[in-house]
Amino acid sequence: MYWQLIMSLKKMMEERFPEQTVEDWKQSAEKTLKGKSIDLLSRNTYENIKLKPLYSKEDAEAAALSQYPGIADFRRGPHAAGYLSEAWRVAQKISAASVEELSKKLHEAVEKGQTSLAFQSDQLENPKDINRAIGNLYQKYPFSLETNKNQQLLIEELSKLAESEKVSGYIAKDPLAIAAEGKSNDRSIDDLYDQWADVFSMSAAKMPQLKTVLVNSSVYHNGGASAVQELAIAIASGVNHLQYFLHHGQSIDTILSKMIFKFSIGSNFFMEIAKLRAAKVLWDKVASSYGAAEESRQMVIAAETSYFTKSAFDPYVNMLRAGCEAFAAVLGGVQYLHVSPYNAPEADGSPFSDRIARNTQLILREEAHLLKVSDPAGGSWYIEHLTNVLIDKAWALFLEIEERGGMAEILKTGWIQEQISKVLEKKEQDIHTRKQSIIGTNIYANLNDKPLQVKSEKGPNGTSDIKPIPQIRLSESFEGLRRASEKLNKKGRCPEAGLICLGPLKDHKARADFISGFLAPGGIKAVKSDPIENRAEAAAFIKESNCRHFFICGSNDQYNSMALPIIKHIKEAHPDKAIYFAGLPEEGKREKLAAAGIKDFIHIKSNCYETLSGLLNEMEVASSGQ
Repeated sequence: MYWQLIMSLKKMMEERFPEQTVEDWKQSAEKTLKGKSIDLLSRNTYENIKLKPLYSKEDAEAAALSQYPGIADFRRGPHAAGYLSEAWRVAQKISAASVEELSKKLHEAVEKGQTSLAFQSDQLENPKDINRAIGNLYQKYPFSLETNKNQQLLIEELSKLAESEKVSGYIAKDPLAIAAEGKSNDRSIDDLYDQWADVFSMSAAKMPQLKTVLVNSSVYHNGGASAVQELAIAIASGVNHLQYFLHHGQSIDTILSKMIFKFSIGSNFFMEIAKLRAAKVLWDKVASSYGAAEESRQMVIAAETSYFTKSAFDPYVNMLRAGCEAFAAVLGGVQYLHVSPYNAPEADGSPFSDRIARNTQLILREEAHLLKVSDPAGGSWYIEHLTNVLIDKAWALFLEIEERGGMAEILKTGWIQEQISKVLEKKEQDIHTRKQSIIGTNIYANLNDKPLQVKSEKGPNGTSDIKPIPQIRLSESFEGLRRASEKLNKKGRCPEAGLICLGPLKDHKARADFISGFLAPGGIKAVKSDPIENRAEAAAFIKESNCRHFFICGSNDQYNSMALPIIKHIKEAHPDKAIYFAGLPEEGKREKLAAAGIKDFIHIKSNCYETLSGLLNEMEVASSGQ
């Protein structure tokens, strides 16, 4: 019996799943697609990368891979043990105007899990009192500050500390990003750089652990840039900084020790992980070409969840967005992380939203155990392949930027702004046609939703030689529709459209629900009729509803038997009414329906934004004439 048990265990241990080829997987997938080609599941990204539905070992073997974390090319992180060696810093930005308020909030934050001194430095009314605000916190926690106007003043004050050599982290700025965002206060890029040189020397002498040179790609991300553009711009900006300080007599290893890169993390989960990994490879390649020592070539990354992806409507969904983005940032291997509060579009946080944002990171650290796994994304065929493709594409764009004179020059000529705007147009088009979804905004919108109160900010001032890159959120166009709808409501004209539902519920429900969902992102209420069986019932509904716009909803069978005479009757009796058709019939039928009076056909590929904008404009005109 014992021998039989041993043999049974041995047989079990030697059991293997049969090997499957890529072709086997394709055939299995196509069975679920009912014979359609698996290639239908492929799609192109804004980086012009074709994503396949299936990746295999062969995809990862197409280029060299880093075998271990902690060694060049550093895509797998700077430490062999990952976050076990050094955890990423919880760097939630605190908003405070006075030194007293900042001191109180900083001490409360570190007691609740914050591990970095992060705050909005340019909001401080009296930054000269920074030492009083931080007390002894700097001895235990690193700084995490992105600055513009206050950098020199803060560093001068911190250098007066008794143990200023213990000041660590970063208090950094990026003159190129400041100019690109239009916050240079009429100073040229050259002026911004020149004011920077003294700060660099001072911090290097008195605070050797403090980084002061920032490469900020978030400005370009929030303007709509693709991942490839963000990477190429970040590397080109870094080279611009290197060249400046080398020209001023600094050594390459000293400069690199003072540099930190900032990235915003968007909604494409795997793309964002690959973006961060690719950034580390690209910077290692650049630093190596300058002859830097291997330990100096490691990229230090501060990340924040994206402003670009957040919405004012259905704002609690922003928590989910930020959570996914934070997860991607950690898997990509960052050193500092800020998770935006769900009400970030309002510009002012709250104790509740700040706490939830901070706890998002703490859950990833303590409950998801991401501190205990070294490079969990490493070895994924998909992520490794995506990383290599981003490296190749971003390097090619970086070389083009250098051929055009470098980052400062292409900002002055407006070339990079134009390239980014082209990608933004594609993103906006996909949002408007609902090819891409923003939950609660362009899809699954709630008519009773109370939005965040987004403050209108002053536009960028720019300079005489730089066209600023607008900092936007992708949901803003649809939010504009909701504001137009609210304006009509205040005038006592509720934005409504009638749904003429042909036949019984089972026949018209699918298209009626689709049209209701199509109208909701514009704040337009769908007023559904009872089941319509003839022209008289349709005419009665039109008279009762008092709407100006109507949508015919039904099954294909109902359309064939009922739609045409009902449409003709409506247009004859009510020529001022606009009639739309749910669905997209074949071309011959469309011609007949259009001739009968159909204004447009609303289907899954329709431009939702343009249609709703047109409806609201007509409603506004009608209300003004009453």
